[in-house]
Amino acid sequence: MAGIRLAPEDPELSSQQSRGAVVSDLISDDERSVAADSWSIKSEYGSTLDDDQRQTDAADALSAANFPRAPSSDYSSDKEEVEAEEAAQSMLGLQSYWDSAYADELTNFREHGHAGEVWFGADVMELVASWTKGLCIDISHGQLPNHVDDTKSELVDQGDKYLSTWSVLDIGTGNGLLLQELAKQGFSHLTGTDYSEGAVQLARSLADRDGFANINFLVDDVLETKLERQFQLVTDKGTLDAIGLHPDGPVKRMMYWDSVSRLVASGGILVITSCNSTKDELVQEVESFNQRRVGMSQEHEKDEEAGRDPPFRYLSHIRSYPTFMFGGSVGSRVATVAFVRS
Repeated sequence: MAGIRLAPEDPELSSQQSRGAVVSDLISDDERSVAADSWSIKSEYGSTLDDDQRQTDAADALSAANFPRAPSSDYSSDKEEVEAEEAAQSMLGLQSYWDSAYADELTNFREHGHAGEVWFGADVMELVASWTKGLCIDISHGQLPNHVDDTKSELVDQGDKYLSTWSVLDIGTGNGLLLQELAKQGFSHLTGTDYSEGAVQLARSLADRDGFANINFLVDDVLETKLERQFQLVTDKGTLDAIGLHPDGPVKRMMYWDSVSRLVASGGILVITSCNSTKDELVQEVESFNQRRVGMSQEHEKDEEAGRDPPFRYLSHIRSYPTFMFGGSVGSRVATVAFVRS
């Protein structure tokens, strides 16, 4: 970063500015602390331990507050940009953010017919749907997935009859477009859930418009789900990412795995698409969850054999995403990984 040399300033003026900067920092830190404390009241990824207004106030305080600023410099500017980026990331983990975003998208749909944002892009969504179809058909025939590449299995070309019995749940469905793509692939028992009522309204409206009225959409928080059934296929495109951006992200992610393990039927699969985690990171996270669950089961079960079967195991991942090299490691901007439920 190039430095900028400024002309010497009046010592007295500089002293006043210095004192102003200290006061500014104290005020900013205090106000940020208030916002952080308000955030901590928000719990269980969408339910409140206190009244709902606290979270709205915290979000508004962060986005609208006029934090006093110190005299500008290259370094303070960079720090402010980092702080703004971190605050934006935290906002993406809050339900108030998504309620506002989907209210806007619902208005845009009603006024202009726009479907809204497609997370990761339409190409990724279509690839996830077609790849998942092949995976489910292979499993229906008791075959292991194709671990060589993402080419179609021969069974895929035999028709969609193998998918008629698959029940599908898309958690954090947003506008529901992934379920529409899965319907085009031949899946017929489709359910989408989201904790934002605006998202569910938008998804229903789009499905009705596009001829997919058979897709079922429900308002439900995956971290404290009210669903009492299990599904053979559970998909997640960006939901775990958003959960991880919550100020209590690590705790929320643990709650996520506990909940999802109850939603995926035995022998069913979980397909996660992420832009914040690599394939290896997702596999490691599942391994950590498996170890925790096995340990808990052994503590509560008299018969230790009952607790030795891990809930999930790695099945396959999409290999055709573009990759890049950074720091000596090869990676991809998007990862899609499938796990099978024991």
